[in-house]
Amino acid sequence: MTRHADVRAALTDPAFQVPAVDPGPPGTLAWLRATVSRFSPPRRHADRRAVAVSALAALAPDDLRHDAARLTRAVLDRVGDRVDVMRELARPVPLRALADRLGFADPAAAGTAVAVAAAAYHPGVDPALTAPADRAVAALLALAPPGPPEVLANLIGLLVQACDATAGLIGAAAHHLLPPATPRTAATARTADLLAEVLRLDPPVRATRRVTVDRLRLGGRDLPAGSPVLLRFDAANRDPQAFTEPATFQPGRHGAGLLTFGTGERGCPGDRHALALASGVLDVLRERCRRGPTPVRHEPHPTLRVPTTLEVSVR
Repeated sequence: MTRHADVRAALTDPAFQVPAVDPGPPGTLAWLRATVSRFSPPRRHADRRAVAVSALAALAPDDLRHDAARLTRAVLDRVGDRVDVMRELARPVPLRALADRLGFADPAAAGTAVAVAAAAYHPGVDPALTAPADRAVAALLALAPPGPPEVLANLIGLLVQACDATAGLIGAAAHHLLPPATPRTAATARTADLLAEVLRLDPPVRATRRVTVDRLRLGGRDLPAGSPVLLRFDAANRDPQAFTEPATFQPGRHGAGLLTFGTGERGCPGDRHALALASGVLDVLRERCRRGPTPVRHEPHPTLRVPTTLEVSVR
């Protein structure tokens, strides 16, 4: 599905459900995947989502933004005249800031483990990544604050969900917005408005999957029960039926129709927190860094868009 109206309808219609995942032994990646709200069936989703919502409610986005900015400045102060945004900032800084505020012991170690778990998190990835991810989940459980296993799984789930998506947003924003490539409309715009437009035009999460549980019709197609559906955020966010001049970078104009964080009962509960973390990093990058002419390459992934490396010069 690529039309904005169809993607939005599928995200809010209970006839479209998240594909089921297989369970696994406690403390493994399969256990984590089957226990977080992200992949939970309807009968379990609300209670598990409430764990994440409650944890996030205790975190002030402004605190996360300040933490991310402080950590970014510390990295830039020690690296010299060049830094790889993806390796040094886009993943470790948001994860460290979020893990610290969620109460994980040794936030830096937690962030490293999260990155390993995230690499195997989505179903269908290379099986060779499973064993390292199992070890990473065990390490995260050891670092997590005290709590019932289901609560801990959903705290870890917040970190895993934030890992690649926030890194991809920071990488895309640094690529599009740092000088000398900064669009004219971006030079004086607020970072939050810039990020909203990057999320629309170059989203780190390009698509999500659903399966129909009833026979229905959407987008001019008849879909029998059990039909797999790919919902394309990248296309929906450029739909001319939903956005005026959809291909033009216009900070502050299009945020209301953005679908990258999803919508409905499964919409991302941490959208404000993700934007705060990304803003903290990007605020500092805009002040102190310039992007070079090196082309950007992205990691191979069916639904994510995350740069592999992005080197910038430090002023």
